Amino acid sequence: MMRYSALSLLGNAFSKNKNWKPAWRNPDPKPNYDVIIIGGGGHGLATAYYLSKVFGVRNVAVLEKGYLGSGNIGRNTTIIRSNYLLEGNNPFYEFSMKLWEGLEQDFNFNAMVSQRGVINLFHSDAQRDAYTRRGNAMRLHGVDAELLNRDQLREKLPFLDYENARFPIMGGLMQARGGTVRHDAVAWGFARGADQNGVDIIQNCEVTGIDRDGDQITGVQTTRGAITCNKLAMAVAGSSSHVAKMVDMRLPIESHALQAFVSEGLKPFIDTVVTFGAGHFYVSQSDKGGLVFGGDIEGYNSYAQRGNLACVEHVAEAGMAMIPALSRVRILRSWGGIMDMSMDGSPIMDRTHLANLYFNGGWCYGGFKATPASGYCFAHLLATDTPHETATAFRMDRFARGYLLDEKGVGAQANLH
Repeated sequence: MMRYSALSLLGNAFSKNKNWKPAWRNPDPKPNYDVIIIGGGGHGLATAYYLSKVFGVRNVAVLEKGYLGSGNIGRNTTIIRSNYLLEGNNPFYEFSMKLWEGLEQDFNFNAMVSQRGVINLFHSDAQRDAYTRRGNAMRLHGVDAELLNRDQLREKLPFLDYENARFPIMGGLMQARGGTVRHDAVAWGFARGADQNGVDIIQNCEVTGIDRDGDQITGVQTTRGAITCNKLAMAVAGSSSHVAKMVDMRLPIESHALQAFVSEGLKPFIDTVVTFGAGHFYVSQSDKGGLVFGGDIEGYNSYAQRGNLACVEHVAEAGMAMIPALSRVRILRSWGGIMDMSMDGSPIMDRTHLANLYFNGGWCYGGFKATPASGYCFAHLLATDTPHETATAFRMDRFARGYLLDEKGVGAQANLH
């Protein structure tokens, strides 16, 4: 497989670009694989990549019911960060951040990793104290954090409504290493890397049934025929409950739609990622000039990759409360992803009650930023049958044992996260 470089670009320019190779193959499924991964999104592709590269397991198939990257990996607001509070989350997301920082060199693909910083605004003394606690917890884990007062923040973000009567902006917690990444390029890079290592990426191959013999998975039924396997891994995001039902497994997950939006193109306006502390709103500016932003999930269960107008209004109101100038900006389009919301707002990555079935899901709002670490840790679990040291808190039985990983501290209901 050709390695991308300035030299390969120059060489193909002289050959009139006739010698470029496809980024990945489009193979027919083989009768048997050591590992089948259901789901060709970011987490499934990252798992296949690290499983083949780090752990040497290369007889692997990734089954995607649509086209590669057609799910949540291409339907998000591209934000990466590791500004988490709890010990069960912070080391994992920091591990993911470190993987992001070397990802493009690792899989030889331009994912447009931009560490432009993430700033979370606070609007009250109590919220400042909470962010101080979070920042201290981050620094105790070796994660960068800086608490900005109003004057420091005003120098960076002069366009905010600091004197808002309801939500005066008092400062913010900044993680300078956070930022954004081109979401679809992440899927393409992991797919290309996995394919180079011998992984079969099979598109338009929907899993319609799971075959089992007692507590042992023997294979899957698909729209492209039956395939047997030694291990089966689920990484299907919002479709987790649907696929788990094939083996009579009920998950502590609800599926909700989450909308994302992009505005018309503007001159450089926001050079960082900003989140509103008085409402759920987050915004950054793309390389094309559009403002990319989002807010809360829809308040009802759904498997539709779209939302409703009430949420559009809610997000627009929160945005204008934070940045009044947004009232003069036109929204071009919106799209939706299916969020697998767990009961405590944290993910699940574990073996299941079936001997060779493994589950990765419940990522709530954290799925995209977790992509490389999720893939690495899930690959570690598949290869060794033991959790990676940064993912030990993501056990499925924590709900039964009472060991909830409630990052937001708001309770054990999916709609609260």
